[in-house]
Amino acid sequence: MSLPIERARTRKPVTWITIIGVLLLPVVIGGILVASLYNPAERLDQINAAVVNEDEPVTIDDQLVPLGRQLTAGLVEGSDELDSNLTWTISNADDAAEGMADGTYDAIVTIPENFSAAATSTAPGGTPEQATIEVQTAPDALIVDSAITAQVTQAAASIMGEQLSQVYLENVFLGFTTLGDQLGEAAGGARELADGAEKAADGAAQLPAGVTQLADGAGSLSTGATSLAGGLDQIAGGISGAANGARDLAGGLDLAAQGVQSQELKDAANDASTYASDAASETLALALTLGNPEPDEENPLGLAQQLGGLYAQCATSGASPEFCGQLGLLAGSLGVAAQDAGTAATSAGYASGYASGTETGIAQLMTKTSSGLTEAAGGARGLADGLDKLSAGTTQSASGARQLASGASQLSDGGDQLATGTQSLADGVAQLASGTDQLATGLATATDQIPAYTDTEAASLADVVSNPVAAEGNSTSLFGESAIPLLATAALWFGALATFVALQAVSRRSLASRAPSALLALRAFGPAAAIGAVQGVLVAGIVQIAASYDFAEWSVFAGICVAAGVAFAAVNQALVAVFGGAGRWISALVGAFLIATGVVSTVPPLLASIAALLPTAPAYNGMVAALTAAGGVGAGLAGLAIWGVLAFVVTTLAVARRRTITARTLLAASGPAPLSAPSPSPASA
Repeated sequence: MSLPIERARTRKPVTWITIIGVLLLPVVIGGILVASLYNPAERLDQINAAVVNEDEPVTIDDQLVPLGRQLTAGLVEGSDELDSNLTWTISNADDAAEGMADGTYDAIVTIPENFSAAATSTAPGGTPEQATIEVQTAPDALIVDSAITAQVTQAAASIMGEQLSQVYLENVFLGFTTLGDQLGEAAGGARELADGAEKAADGAAQLPAGVTQLADGAGSLSTGATSLAGGLDQIAGGISGAANGARDLAGGLDLAAQGVQSQELKDAANDASTYASDAASETLALALTLGNPEPDEENPLGLAQQLGGLYAQCATSGASPEFCGQLGLLAGSLGVAAQDAGTAATSAGYASGYASGTETGIAQLMTKTSSGLTEAAGGARGLADGLDKLSAGTTQSASGARQLASGASQLSDGGDQLATGTQSLADGVAQLASGTDQLATGLATATDQIPAYTDTEAASLADVVSNPVAAEGNSTSLFGESAIPLLATAALWFGALATFVALQAVSRRSLASRAPSALLALRAFGPAAAIGAVQGVLVAGIVQIAASYDFAEWSVFAGICVAAGVAFAAVNQALVAVFGGAGRWISALVGAFLIATGVVSTVPPLLASIAALLPTAPAYNGMVAALTAAGGVGAGLAGLAIWGVLAFVVTTLAVARRRTITARTLLAASGPAPLSAPSPSPASA
């Protein structure tokens, strides 16, 4: 059944089949796009990938670490964040290459031989090296297959990296605690060093004065040593003279030893002994003659005793008293003489004894004295030799004293320099004391600032630091929440384009019609607007079937789809009405701008600016606002309304222009062709 709607580029009537085809075109386009592209993460198992593990495990602390094997297991098991996973096949390099060549595998993930070694190279003593894996996709892989494979592989590698970083950071945080303890000990040692350095500084400050005194003492020592050298020279001279005197003494002693052995003295002593013995005998005989106190037969009474007896008898003999008196005196004198002779005899006896001992003693004395003098002469000679050596030694001592004087002088000069150096030392030690005190303070401050962690705290902190930033609310969909608005806008735009591929934008009867131009434009727009509205409802329904939005969100989205269908119909009508067939080309270009600038934000700014001015922009923004938290539903509807009104005004002007003809056109129309059937205008071609 035909409808009273003009078909474009032909006079055949429009049927319901045409209308249904136009209605279903955006639905089919939208359905295909949504079904194919919406949330592909749910169908990752349709991508076949091979994993080739060539990793060689390493041994750390006697424990085998097969990180390549663990990564392979992570890829095969998949992530809890994704609804599905690639279909992984554990293979080898040759089989994987053959599988990619014959289409069995869409991608190959190769874990290199040094993967475990590189991943654990951050251990102390190793050279840090980044572990890498190789992702290879088939040359004929589809556009997004590479991105999906890389995303899945990167997710698994990232999780493993976080685990390795967590272990590493946990050891680092525990190392902070150990470092803090060690720095505390170092701070204590530095404090003790500072105290010692302060004491050393005090001692070093006293060194210059002591060294100056040492220099002065060394100068005095040099002077004294010089004087000592002169005195030793004099002493050496005196000792040399003494040695010569000792030699002379030895010669004199030799002569004295010879002179002591005097024979005359020995003879005199012998004669004296003989004389003394004779004197003693004679004196004893005289004493006995004068008076013998113990007379015997051999030694009768002495003269004194006899005269004493005569004197005793003198008185009785009748001699005169004078004679008796003189006799008594003579007897007494003889008695006294006898006593004196006895005493002299005793003394002479003693003298004889002494003279005899003296003779022996003189002989011994001469012998011993001669021997002693000889020994003394030998000692004097030895003394002379010793004095010679002493003189030589004293001379050497004098030389040594001069050297001592020279060394002491140098010591004095060096002492002055040392005093200067010790002053510098004192200043340096004072600075050392100050520096070590600052070091101790700094270490103590550092110790206070270094955090300390328990094993539990270190593990918790390492877990956070290894993945410090987590993005919440991100969708796992590769195309994001704006995919549905983009696809719906594109489907409705191309649906409107298809509408005016099938329908006439400006009625062919506009020239002969007496109706206003606006009414003629509205008659052509009415069916297209109705078709656009129905297209909007159908596209919204397909979207709801695929995405299952809340009714409130979907109802707003559906309203914007209806408004977009109507507005897009108006714009496409205006393009065809003004530009004819070129208007459809411009419409296709607008659709291309929509898709090109709606997929990614990295488009050139000029293209993005142009796309923002196109009629598809308010529709897209409004749909995004309806399905997300972004505002702008009202702005989107207003933009569509403005575009619709402007497009209708442009279409009305195009209709009015079509109804205005020149004289030449009338002359051409008055030719063979009947007036009732004018030739079609270029705009209807």
